[in-house]
Amino acid sequence: MTQNKANGFTLMEVMIAMAILAIALVAVFQLQSQSISMSTDSRFMTTAALLAQSKMVEVEAGSTLVSHSEDGDFGPDYPQYTWHLEVGDTQLPQFKKIEVTVTNKLFISGGTYKLVLYKTTGM
Repeated sequence: MTQNKANGFTLMEVMIAMAILAIALVAVFQLQSQSISMSTDSRFMTTAALLAQSKMVEVEAGSTLVSHSEDGDFGPDYPQYTWHLEVGDTQLPQFKKIEVTVTNKLFISGGTYKLVLYKTTGM
């Protein structure tokens, strides 16, 4: 007696293989999406930190620290970035608080970087 057994895969084996492949691909695509998001956040943090530091240097180079508030942008080199400067008093009269906030207009949420410096007024 010989048995005729067909070679190949059953429909159930193919369905299970497709399900495993689909789960693996979803995981890979999710990791790729997360990687792109983290790269964008990292680029923003680096750029915003450098821009905030450059604005802080401009303020420090000024001769007097008078309490005031200003807004502006970084020109055509960084059109999506804006800054807000706040110079205010502290509880100690010989210190001023300088706060620079850099914002990226393209970010819906989380596109803000804040740099704070306390400086003596020389009194």
